[in-house]
Order: sequence, then C-alpha cells, then structure tokens
Amino acid sequence: MRHPQSPTDGARTTIVVGYTTQEPGRAALEKAIAEAILRDAELVVVHSTKGGPATEHEIQHLHEHEEALADIDRRLTEAGIDHRVRKLVRGMSPAEDLAAAVNDEGASLLVVGYTHRSRTSKALLGSDIQQILLQAPCPVLAVRPDHR
Repeated sequence: MRHPQSPTDGARTTIVVGYTTQEPGRAALEKAIAEAILRDAELVVVHSTKGGPATEHEIQHLHEHEEALADIDRRLTEAGIDHRVRKLVRGMSPAEDLAAAVNDEGASLLVVGYTHRSRTSKALLGSDIQQILLQAPCPVLAVRPDHR
C-alpha cells in the first residue's frame, strides 16, 4: 500500500524494516519510523512468513499479524509517512526475504530487531540475525528492544 507524503522531484531514500509482532519487531518498527522521519524516506514494512498456516494456532497467529499490519498501515498513513506494507509468504527465510526486499526496493538501510542473548551465547548472534547481516546488500541497523 503506497501512501505518498509529498511530491518529490528526485529519487527518494527507502528504508526497509523487518517486522514481527514480538518485541524485537516492534522495536525495529519504532526505530525505522524515526529514521524515515529523520531522513524524509519511504518506509517499507516487510513481514516474512515461510509458509501457510497448518494448525489452529498458526491460523490465529496469521490473523494477529494481519491485524497488526493493518494497524501499522493506518498509523503510518495518519502520520503522513510515505510507506508500503509487504506480506511475504514465498517459502524463503526471513533473511532471504529481507535481502530480496532491500534489492527490490533499492533500499539504503535495513532495520531489524534482535533479542539480547544470554552471556553464554553472546559470542554468536541468533541464526536469523546472523543470516540477515551476511545477506543484506546495504547497511543494517540492529535494534535491541531493551535499548531505548
């Protein structure tokens, strides 16, 4: 869904944010909104799901995501932020979907959330964030929800 904020006379900066309804995804969205306002950039909100729902719990989870994405769309529209919301169900990992979205959009920044790891696992990032950092064709801003 595209909602222009104002006419532009040249290419506009685009920021892609990986969104989930969990706290890291919400923190990434908030940071991405702030960055989009600061840079007068278009914001592309991407929610990646590997496949369709198979259980009652997964169906409920899908409905929650759809409602959250609709709320985000309304919020960004009301704030006058040029944006699009993309729901991707292509059988790809979130890292692959986000890297593809960055390429498709010509984005100059990717914003993702991550969870603070225990002392034992601090040496290695989680596999999703590690894949994203390795595959992203642009700078990545990794946002920790407890770092405000």
